[in-house]
This record gives sequence, C-alpha cells and structure tokens, in this order.
Amino acid sequence: MVLEKVANIIAERIDCDAATILPTTKFEELGIDSLEVIELLMTMEEEFGTEIELEGTKLATVSDLVSIIEAKI
Repeated sequence: MVLEKVANIIAERIDCDAATILPTTKFEELGIDSLEVIELLMTMEEEFGTEIELEGTKLATVSDLVSIIEAKI
C-alpha cells in the first residue's frame, strides 16, 4: 500500500513512529519544510520508480503526496 510505504519513508527520515503519520498529517506538523519536501519527493521517485511532477500542485498533507504517487503508478 502506497500510504504505508510513504509513511515509513517519512518516519525514517524524521526519526518517528510511522504509525503516527496519518493521511491528514501536514508536513508542517512533522517539521518538514519546503526544501525537505523536495528532497522527500526525490526519495519517493527513487522508491516508486516514477517521476513526480508537482506542476502547481500544493503538497500540504501526506494524502496529497500519496494521491500524486498513486496517479503515477
């Protein structure tokens, strides 16, 4: 499941429990700033083997990221 994989990657990156990362969790709440979001996107691209383009899409929550990835794979 994409959400579980994304949560695990984020949790590893910020050193927290993946179970605390919900679809509605905002990156801001996790202490992830805009630069770290870009770095996170690069990690997701490698993990899922797809290019993630935002093109005006705002990533505020974990669900936003999961939706973009699911649309690509």
